[in-house]
Amino acid sequence: MSTPAILTVDDDPNVSRAVARDLRRHYGENYRVVRASSGAEALDALRELKLRGQQVAVLLADYRMPQMNGIQFLESAMDLYPRARRVLLTAYADTDAAINAINLVDLDHYLLKPWNPPEEHLYPVVDDLLQSWLATPDAATAELRVVGHRWSAHSYKVRDFLARNLVPFRWYVADDPEGARLLAAAGLTADDVPLVVTAEGKTLVQPNEAELAGNIGLTTTPASDFYDVIVVGAGPAGLGSAVYAASEGLRTVLVERRATGGQAGQSSRIENYLGFPDGVSGAQLTERARRQALKFGAELLSAREVTALETCGSARVVHFADGSRIAAHSVVLATGVSYRMLDVPGCADLTGRGVFYGSAATEAPGCKDEEVYIVGGANSAGQAAVYFSRYARHVHMLIRGDDLRRSMSRYLIDQIEAIDNITVHPHTQVCAGGGSEHLEHITLLDTNTGVERTVDASWLFIFIGAEPGTGWLDGVVARDEHGFVLTGPDLLSGGKRPAGWPLSRDPYHLESSVPGVFAAGDVRSDSVKRVASAVGEGAMAISLVHRYLEGQ
Repeated sequence: MSTPAILTVDDDPNVSRAVARDLRRHYGENYRVVRASSGAEALDALRELKLRGQQVAVLLADYRMPQMNGIQFLESAMDLYPRARRVLLTAYADTDAAINAINLVDLDHYLLKPWNPPEEHLYPVVDDLLQSWLATPDAATAELRVVGHRWSAHSYKVRDFLARNLVPFRWYVADDPEGARLLAAAGLTADDVPLVVTAEGKTLVQPNEAELAGNIGLTTTPASDFYDVIVVGAGPAGLGSAVYAASEGLRTVLVERRATGGQAGQSSRIENYLGFPDGVSGAQLTERARRQALKFGAELLSAREVTALETCGSARVVHFADGSRIAAHSVVLATGVSYRMLDVPGCADLTGRGVFYGSAATEAPGCKDEEVYIVGGANSAGQAAVYFSRYARHVHMLIRGDDLRRSMSRYLIDQIEAIDNITVHPHTQVCAGGGSEHLEHITLLDTNTGVERTVDASWLFIFIGAEPGTGWLDGVVARDEHGFVLTGPDLLSGGKRPAGWPLSRDPYHLESSVPGVFAAGDVRSDSVKRVASAVGEGAMAISLVHRYLEGQ
C-alpha cells in the first residue's frame, strides 16, 4: 500500500517551508508531506494523487491566498478526497471566516499562525485528525480502474478485454461518487467514458484494445522478424502448439487478437478435462498454459490482428492490421471459432448493451435477481447457465431441439436438471429484440405452434453455432464450404493432391494446402470441438512441423 499524504498549501514561501518542515519532522516516517504554493497547484497535486490511487489523510490550507483562498480550495478538494481531514491556517483577524468555514466545508479544525511550538499547537491537532482518518481512510488502489456506463458497449468491451486477459481492475459507474471523482481528476465528463486509469496514474480515454494492451503490460511488438514457427490464435490448440514448440527448442511466437484462452477461456467450469477430477475454470487452465509457454521461451503477442498469409519462397509471412509483418519457416493456424451472430430485428444495435456473445462473466454480478436468457444448447451454453444461476433469479435456456441430449455432455445435463432456477425451453427461438439504451424485451417463437410471446429481458447471452473467421485466408489456403481449413486426407480428391501442391509427398495429417502451414483445433474442418482434442492437435501439429522442417 502506498504511503498516505499530508498536503499543505500556503502562498507565503516562509510559512509553507515551515509547516512542511514541522510535519516531515514528526510524521515523515509514515506519511508523505506534499507542499503547494497555491490552491490551483494543490488541486493539480490532488488530481495526480487521485489518479495514482493514493490516499490523502490531512489537508492544511492557508486562508488568505490570491485567486483561490483556503476555504475555496478545501471546498474543491472535498470533491476529490471527501474523507480527508481539513484544517484552515488563519491569522487571529480571520477567526470569524474560519468559524464560518466549519459549516461551509465541514472544517475539522483551524490553526492560528504562528503555531510555535508545534509540540503544543500543531502536533496534538494533527495527531487527533490522523487517528480519526485512520478509522475510515480513503481506499488506496494500486490496480487498474475503469470508469464507464453500465449499458455502454465500449465500456463493456474494455472490461471484457481486461477480464479475458486476467488483468485485475476496479469498475466504477460514471455517476457513482468515486467514478465522478476520477473523471474530475482527469478533467473529463461522463460523456468521455470509458476512462481507464493505470496503476501509475496514466489516463486512457476511450482506448482501443491495442492501446489497452500496450499500457497494461501485455507484449504487442515482436522481438524478431523471423521465427521457426508462428502460432496464430491462443486458444487451447494454439497454447498447446506454443508449449510444445518452445519446449522443443523452436523459436516460437504466439499471436492473439483478443485474449489467451479463446472460447474455452470463458468457461466457468470445465469438468471433463483429463487430470482435473474436481473441474477447472477456463481462466485457470488458460493462465497455467500461458505461463508454461512463456517459461519455455515462447513469445506472446497480444491485441494483434492477422490480416493475411503470404508464401515467399520457403518463408511463410503473416501480415498484421497495422501493416507490419513477421515471417517464419512454418505457421500453425489455431484461430478457433466465434459464435454466430443472432440475425433478428432489434438485437444487432444492442450488442454489449444487454446482448452478449459468449458467457461475458464480467456481467454476472449485474444479473443479480434478474431474469437471464441463454440461446444455445451445447456445452458452452450449459456451463454459462450453471454459472449465471448463482446470480440470476432465473435462467432460461432457449433451444431449438426437443432436449439437450444431442448437443450437451451428460454431466452438464445432470447439473442443469438439479438446479431449480434453470428452465430449458425446447423448440424456442428468439425472433426479435428491442430497447432504447439497452435490451428491454425479446420476442420468443414456439417453432411447434408458431405462437409468439414477448417477455421483459435485460440479459441475453448467445451461444449459437460457430464461425471460423478465416476470410483472411481466402485465395491462399483451401477451406470447406463453411470456411473451416481443409487438412491432410481431406485435401485429396480421387487420390490426387490439391491443385498447386508443389511437393512429391501428400500433405501431412494437419497440413493445409500450403506446405508448412498447419491447422489445429476448432478452425480445422471436421475437428472434434473439445478442449482436450484441441490441445492434442496443437501438440501434434508441432511434431508435424518438425517433419516438415527436416524435409526442407
